[in-house]
Amino acid sequence: MDFHRTVLGIELGSTRIKAVLLNDKHQPIASGSYGWENSLTDGIWTYPLEEVHKGLQSCYADLKKDVQEKFGETLTHVGALGVSSMMHGYLAFDKNGELLVPFRTWRNTITGQAAEKLTGLFGFNIPQRWSIAHLYQAMLKKEAHLPQLDYLTTLAGYIHRMLTGERILGIGDASGMFPIDSTALDYDAGMCEKFDALIAEAGYTWRLRDILPKVLVAGENAGVLTEAGARFLDPDGDLLPGIPAAPCEGDAGTGMAATNSVRVHTGNVSAGTSDFAMIVTDRQLRVHREIDMVTTPDGLPVAMVHCNNCTSDINAWAELFRQFAAAIGKELSDDELYPLLFNAALSGDADCGGLLSYNYFSGEGVTDVDEGRPVFLRLPDSRFTLQNFMRTHLLSALSTLKIGLDILTVEEKVSATKLYGHGGFFKTPVVGQKLLSAAAGVPVSVMQTAGEGGPYGMALLCAFMLWKKPGETLPDYLDEQVFAGAETSTVMAEEADIAGFNRFLARYKAAFPVERTAAETLQED
Repeated sequence: MDFHRTVLGIELGSTRIKAVLLNDKHQPIASGSYGWENSLTDGIWTYPLEEVHKGLQSCYADLKKDVQEKFGETLTHVGALGVSSMMHGYLAFDKNGELLVPFRTWRNTITGQAAEKLTGLFGFNIPQRWSIAHLYQAMLKKEAHLPQLDYLTTLAGYIHRMLTGERILGIGDASGMFPIDSTALDYDAGMCEKFDALIAEAGYTWRLRDILPKVLVAGENAGVLTEAGARFLDPDGDLLPGIPAAPCEGDAGTGMAATNSVRVHTGNVSAGTSDFAMIVTDRQLRVHREIDMVTTPDGLPVAMVHCNNCTSDINAWAELFRQFAAAIGKELSDDELYPLLFNAALSGDADCGGLLSYNYFSGEGVTDVDEGRPVFLRLPDSRFTLQNFMRTHLLSALSTLKIGLDILTVEEKVSATKLYGHGGFFKTPVVGQKLLSAAAGVPVSVMQTAGEGGPYGMALLCAFMLWKKPGETLPDYLDEQVFAGAETSTVMAEEADIAGFNRFLARYKAAFPVERTAAETLQED
């Protein structure tokens, strides 16, 4: 096997770190993974950097093992590599590379004051999870670490620097730190000046561009794997330095690449721990608190509806059913349990028979809730069946997303004729597609490779950097070189399912004060 003709994508997701190795036909030939979870520590959702390092190395070791078993060779080199991760958040370092405060992930909703002030200042929506909102909130609170601040980045940017020594970000990931000018393919200069004025007023000596990573677009070279980077990724010492690195990206950008949704008017939905819909537009939109404006990996504007909560509540209920099954002597694996529960949902009433749930494990920016409280409720005469119960939780996972999509489609007249789905919500065939189609009112397609998700998309960006033709654009490369013969399944919901979802959503909105009251009144001891 000529591993010089392979590309490696690694993505640090919310619940799993995964690596995918592709051959020069863009086919996955090996993979590795490591499961992990964020923790709520002192009121902050975080991952310790020690766990980041352990997880990344364990994932790569799992990939090496897969290569050894399939090819009988020790993996020592690839043609190119790249890393992606959850976007946003706050990773602040001093000049010695020491972390100044624990990693604050995208899941935190603790920057409301900063987000509101910056949105007004910029005339551009700044969500709470964005890096610049975290930075400004720290400035408003006069946090003690700020005088030592030398570098602010995302999780992907941190890993990329560990591997290559380069302080860069792909433009898609950068667009979740600070607003991007899609014409200049860089941070918006006017907004940088406005923020620098806030920095100067607060008395800090650094300026915004000094502490942010340099922006690169898909196809550019982002350095090479150093000797130290190779030892970091592969402590066994087998991996050789000198491997070209693609610009690191965020999970939104890799999801777009993985689903061939980088051309104007294409769209995709990623649904796992969080869910988000992304539609590539031909213009910047008006300011909506519920809508992020980010970019594709090559810099086109993208309207994103991002929801902090999707499958966590589903997973919690699935675990309860697993425990019940074990109690009666039936052990169920994920591959048995989840299809059983998801398929049951298809037999439920279209509007869930009067059942209702809110899947908020954490706060939710779209609906302006700072703390999450998972809630299930019903009327005494609701049709309380397993089928309706599961359908309720699956529709709940899509309801906040639908609220944001309606702003795009109704108020901004932004539309996509079809959505591509990827992520764990779509792993059981047909179910997730049909219910998302009922929510969005358009067909939903899933590619055969969608299960590989973000790391597959990151590997494709590595392939584009390595194998693109002169002058070839990313949309053309994906259309012509990668997805021309891709196997895709498409599902369109029936009118009864669409009408049922709309009835469920009307009930969901009307009862929303229940969720707010739960957050206000149910507190930890």
